[in-house]
Amino acid sequence: MPASDVFRRRLLRAFVALVVLGGVGAYLLVHLNTGGGPAPRCEVRGKGEGEPYELDPEQAANAATISAVASSRRLPERAVTIAIATAMQESGLRNIEHGDRDSLGLFQQRPSQGWGTEEQILDPVYSTGKFYEHLAEIPGYSRLPLTEAAQRVQRSGFPQAYAKHEPAAARLAAALTGRDGGAFTCTTAKGDTRSGDPALLREALKREFGAGVLPDAGGSGEGSGGANGAGAGQVLVLPVAGDGADAAGRGWELAHWAVAQAPRLRVAQVSFAGREWRAEDSTAGWREVEGANAEAGAASVRIVTEP
Repeated sequence: MPASDVFRRRLLRAFVALVVLGGVGAYLLVHLNTGGGPAPRCEVRGKGEGEPYELDPEQAANAATISAVASSRRLPERAVTIAIATAMQESGLRNIEHGDRDSLGLFQQRPSQGWGTEEQILDPVYSTGKFYEHLAEIPGYSRLPLTEAAQRVQRSGFPQAYAKHEPAAARLAAALTGRDGGAFTCTTAKGDTRSGDPALLREALKREFGAGVLPDAGGSGEGSGGANGAGAGQVLVLPVAGDGADAAGRGWELAHWAVAQAPRLRVAQVSFAGREWRAEDSTAGWREVEGANAEAGAASVRIVTEP
């Protein structure tokens, strides 16, 4: 074999070895940054038998926003199911910056068709609100088949495609609207040491649920953490109005939203109705607070940000 061929083969082997080593190094870096555990994920468990429906943190946060905006407009759970199924089909529940022609965002809305500017459409709160505006204009939309209701808003070339997402969307809607309490949970990445910002948490709640979700101006509802391993994080206590099933549903709606937004807003702990979710032990999901009366925390949701 000519010396030049031997040299080229050795050079190729060295290049392949470097690529392999680089891949191993990247894997180890990700492995270390996530504490050596599985990737963060969220899941919703419906009532009865069956596997949980899983989604990643980005998808979960967007689904929670879709539900919160419906709540701010006093729309029924069916509207949330329709919107989530539509976003599943149009974008995979991701706020994407591309699509067919000039389509953008969760619902692939088009600036050229009057849905808003590019910047507005890429704001999930705005785009979800526009979807609901059009949905609410459809007489009896909650009684229509999901494909028909979604198609009247979206005018898709493949309207029947929405149907395949209805079962998962319905499970998500039942949990995120609070009807299935404790059915939604997330695991978080290890090694993230960023601090939370209570001001950002309050602003996000106000934008998505409306100003009425926050405590009255007369009381901040905030304080230092410390209980149940919350460290020195800031505490936001959200009052839950009403009683019975309505109050429970509202409380779980807020609690599930906080868990879904935990990576973005650096939420360390969420407590409601004698149960809590903690980022540092997120694989445990919702668990009962030791020695707590389940009714004691039913009047408010307690959210603690990372210190």
